[in-house]
Amino acid sequence: MTGMSDWHPKEQDSGEDPHDGAGLTVQESKPKLKQPPRYKVLLLNDDFTPMEFVVYVLEAIFGMSREKATQIMLHVHTRGVGVCGVFTRDIAETKVAQVKEHARANQHPLMCTMEEA
Repeated sequence: MTGMSDWHPKEQDSGEDPHDGAGLTVQESKPKLKQPPRYKVLLLNDDFTPMEFVVYVLEAIFGMSREKATQIMLHVHTRGVGVCGVFTRDIAETKVAQVKEHARANQHPLMCTMEEA
């Protein structure tokens, strides 16, 4: 009988040449991510909500400066509708709900809506 040190397990033959494909490179594919749809938040003009309240809402909810908020308010006043910002769906829905809540709490009929940009 031979010594244990001479024993080697039989290598399994997978049938594949380990040198097949040598020199080839594999290019990783990167998934193409699509931007989520964006939504415009719109303020609608009415004849009852004070202009100063609209400016306040634009400052408080949309983070606008007084100057920018005044410009948007005047646009809504003269054209009947104005864009307050463009956001992802969840954020746009939240902003619309906040505007409506502030308007109701202050007994103003200010309307706010959203549409796909």
